[in-house]
Formats: sequence, C-alpha cells, structure tokens
Amino acid sequence: MQILTTSKTPLLDSILTPKDLRKLKPADLKQVADELRHETIDAVSVTGGHLGAGLGVIELTVALHYVFDTPTDKIIWDVGHQTYPHKILTGRRDRIRTLRTGGGLSGFTKRAESEYDAFGAGHSSTSISAGLGMAVARDLGEGDNHVVAVIGDSSMSAGMAYEALNNAGALDSRLIVILNDNDMSIAPPTGAMSAYLARLVSGGAYRSIRDAAKQLASHLPRFIYDKARKAEEFSRSFITGGTMFEELGFYYVGPIDGHNLDHLLPVLMNVRDKDDGPVLVHVVTQKGKGFAPAEEAADKCHAVNKFDMKTFAQIKPKANAPSYTSVFARSLVAEAEHDDKIVAITAAMPSGTGLDIFGKAFPHRTFDVAIAEQHAVTFAAGLACEGYKPFCALYSTFLQRGYDQVVHDVAIQHLPVRFAIDRAGLVGADGPTHAGAFDIAYLGCLPGMVMMAAGDEAELMHMVATAAAYDEGPIAFRYPRGEGLGVELPDRGDVLEIGKGRVLREGSKVAILSLGTRLADAMKAAEELENYGVSTTVADARFAKPIDRDLLRQLAANHEVLISVEEGSIGGFGAQVFQMLSDDGFLDGVRGAFKFRSLTLPDVYIDHDKHEIMIARAMLDSKAMVAKALELLGDQNAASRVMIA
Repeated sequence: MQILTTSKTPLLDSILTPKDLRKLKPADLKQVADELRHETIDAVSVTGGHLGAGLGVIELTVALHYVFDTPTDKIIWDVGHQTYPHKILTGRRDRIRTLRTGGGLSGFTKRAESEYDAFGAGHSSTSISAGLGMAVARDLGEGDNHVVAVIGDSSMSAGMAYEALNNAGALDSRLIVILNDNDMSIAPPTGAMSAYLARLVSGGAYRSIRDAAKQLASHLPRFIYDKARKAEEFSRSFITGGTMFEELGFYYVGPIDGHNLDHLLPVLMNVRDKDDGPVLVHVVTQKGKGFAPAEEAADKCHAVNKFDMKTFAQIKPKANAPSYTSVFARSLVAEAEHDDKIVAITAAMPSGTGLDIFGKAFPHRTFDVAIAEQHAVTFAAGLACEGYKPFCALYSTFLQRGYDQVVHDVAIQHLPVRFAIDRAGLVGADGPTHAGAFDIAYLGCLPGMVMMAAGDEAELMHMVATAAAYDEGPIAFRYPRGEGLGVELPDRGDVLEIGKGRVLREGSKVAILSLGTRLADAMKAAEELENYGVSTTVADARFAKPIDRDLLRQLAANHEVLISVEEGSIGGFGAQVFQMLSDDGFLDGVRGAFKFRSLTLPDVYIDHDKHEIMIARAMLDSKAMVAKALELLGDQNAASRVMIA
C-alpha cells in the first residue's frame, strides 16, 4: 500500500483552480501529482466509484492543465471514468467526497457542473467527435484556443472514434488527440530514447525542416514526390509507430511515458504550439498507477466500493439475494447445457453482464466484441442467420448505440436474436447517462419484436428459457441492476406462453398492471389500499409486447380504475396499453366511469442518488400508486395525505 508521506509544504492545498497550478514551477509538479494521487484514493475510499482509470492519468491531468489555458482551452475526456483528479484540480476538491451521492458531484464529466467540463460523458468513444466539432466552431469564429480530446485505447475499439479521426484528418483542423494507451500497448515506450524522439518530432525545428523538404519535393515529378513523402512517413513510423494515424491525416507523436512529467511537458508544449492540422500524441500509462491493490488487481480496480485506506478492505453492502445479473448468467448456462446452439455476446462488459460466468463454462461460445455495440448486434444477426441462438447481453443504455442495427439487421429480417437487457430502469449512483429508461419505448415500437420484463429473479429465469426456445423472430427481456427479491429459484426456467401475463392478487375496484421491476411495490400498494377499503387486483404483464389483450380486457371490464406502472419512459408499456384500451372502446365513455392512468418515469433526466430515492422522486413507489388510485376514485384528501406521510 502506497500512502503519501512527505515533510514538504503541501502544494495541492494552494490549488483552487488550474490558474493556481500554472503559477508553480515545473519542478513542483511531481509533488502535486503525488498529492493528487493520494487525494483521489482517499476520496474514493469514502465514496466508492471508478478508481483505476483516474490513477492512471494523474500525471497527464496535471500536465494538461499546466500546459493548456483551461477552461479557455478545451479538454474533452472520453467516458469520464478517469476524471476524478480533473475535478479535484478544477475547483471541486471541497466536494469530491460527495461523488455519486444525492446532490453531489457526478461520477462523469457534466457541463452543468463546471466550466472545466467541456463536454458531458458517460458513454465511450465520443471525445474526438466532440473535440472536432469544437475545433471547427473555433475556426468558424476565428478563435485561437486549443482543443484537446483524451481517449483511451479501449474506447478506440469503437467505430465512432475512427469515423471522427477520418473526418478530422480530412478537415485538417487544429486538434490535439491524446491516446491514453493503458492496455493494448500499441507500441510501448522505450525509455529515454523514445522520449527524445517524441520531443524531437513534435518540435518546431523538425517540422520546419520537414515542411521545407516538402516544399522542395513538391517541385519534383509527382511519382518522386509521392515516394519521398512515403519514405519520410515510413522512416518516422519505423522509429516511433503511428502509421495508421498518419494515413488518416494526423501528425503522430509518441509513444511517451504518461507518468513521466519530464517527458510529457515538453511534448505537450510542442504540440500546443503547432499551428496547423490535427496531431495525435500516444501516451502510455498504467491503470491504477501508484496504488498497489489497483496495480495488482486483474481489473486494476476499475470500480470499487468504499474501502479502508490501510487495508483496502472493501465495504460491500450485505446481499440478501443473488443479483439479477448473476441469475441471468446461471440461467443462460443452464439453457446452454441443453442446447449447443446457444452463444453469448458482450461488448467489453463480461463481468458487468455476467457473461464471465458463461465464458468459464463455454469459452468457445462466448464473444467479447469490445466497445462496439453496433457490431455486436449485427454479429448476432449473422450468427442467427446460420441457425445459432445468440444472446446479446448489453446494458439498456448501451443498446441504444446499436439501435439502427436492431431495426435494419435484426427486426426487419425477423432474425431470432435474443437481447438480454441489463441495468433496465434507474441505476442509482451512475445517474442519467447509464439509466435504462428508454428500451421499452424504442423496442416496443418495432413490428415483430417480443419484449419481456422480469418482476423478480425467478421470472427472469423463465424469460431466459423462453428466449432460448423462441425462434420466430427477435425477443428481448429486461431486468434491473442489483440484488433480487430473494424468491425461491427453480433449477431451470420454464418456457412462458408468448404474450400471456398473470394475476397475482384478485380484487374488484382497482387494478394495478405492473411490468417488470415495480411488481413488489404494486403488491405493497394493494395491501395499503385495503386499509382504505379499496379491493385491489395486481397483475404482472410479463410482456410489454405483445400485451395480453384478454387479461387487459378483463381488468378494464371488471374494475373502476386501471393503473399501469413501469420503470421506463413515456411512450413505452403504458402507451401500448392505452392504444389497446382505446381500440377496444374502453376510453370513449360508453363503458361508464372506467379510468386509466399510466405511471412511467417522468419526462426529465433524474440525477444520481440511491435507487429508492430516485424511484420515489419518479413517483413510481407504492406510495405513489396508492395516491393515484385514491385520486382516481375521487378521494383527493386521502391521496394528499398519503403523499405527505
């Protein structure tokens, strides 16, 4: 365990903004980096969160804010996992121990939070595109500020990053891209010689000679000029790497040691002073650098719970039941043991989706396609074409990135791709960028799509079995983050009848039709309504599409009030229910005083907090259901008392 011990006067205490950092001497920056690393570790020990990525860019963060005139110069961080040190240096140190808590700092960059957060993030591979947009806007406005896009090597696995690189090279706008290589080591640094070469090729003298040679060569016959240009690029890339980036129109510099400020500072100053075209600086770092538990961990402590600074013992919440993710994984293994056509696909989230468990059981039937959700979906479509049963396991928020492929490559062709949608609904500390709010709406509108939502973990097992057995077209099932309800689990799921719901509790006055995660609260609401003398039915829709039309008609015909509830956006399950009720004439007044209301996530992005607080804020808890039922029955006073209590 490396804990900061120094007799020197603390420097971090004197830094309120990067302007204060820039008043220091270069020789002082190593101490600043050491203190910043310690502060980051200490803060995350209190809050939990993403640790390894931030520790890997401590020196880079210090160097960027020292060399560039932020916030006038723009730094765009990809994803945002690595930005805790950036937040500490940019006026938020006093709030850094509120990370990911209600009313506290976001775990990602957020424009509304600080002028130093040039672009909000949460999803990967966006920084170059956003940076290029800012650079072009600067050029159109005849500005002179710098734009720096920082992107990690894993984010470079997404096609969007290459689309941006290609466009940037063609536009030839002045843009600096920092490739933070902490994993795949495209070309590892070779010590002092590598640093010297990087400093040399990034400097003005080399570029002047190179430009003069180009001017001279341009007067030569075309075939000689082309050969000379290629020879120069080849000789430089042979020493330093980066041929691919050069071909895309970038001036490549690197690789350099991202933890050596003596190497970083002169190179960044050189590229800052380069007055034309895009440049890519290849920086090699170590994720989790400077914190032994992170350096030794397989995932470099990508995300951690609160922990003890001395022992690194993580304070994990007590789990009363297995997580939905683990139940999905074990269910898929059980199905795959009986069906060798089942294969599983993840996009750089094997442990997050539980497919690490499946991968251990069936390594040759498990595919991690990296951060490439579009490819994941069409790859699954190709497997389905050949008779395999692909389960494409993605977070709801990340499936959004492959929506065009869901429509064109899967749905239109009626291919039986199975979408396992994790993190459906609100996700607590990760906030709106990771909330699975929209999948019911964006999948439910697709012809031929079957969509299920699990009300508990046993239901999830049944839905995995149902998806495995369904070959008529695409099918999806959604389930939330976190632990289940602790219900008894079967050894293997049962195949459900497509489009059939179930009634869990019989009543006569109010009916609550729940889809997915709100089922337990719906049952609780029914019990509370009994205290008001309101007999309540609770039904589990199971299917968002196709909806059980017979069940819906039964609920509408035999109750005064019908309330649908879902942990999804407006335009989802409730909209489907409304359409069917309207088609069947239940909403035209002919059938008497029947009333229908749909409870959904509100039409706002809900900031990070504890899940139960977010649910209450969204008015999707049992209290909100009770109040809505009483209001529709005409007892407004009782409804108000419920909400106040």
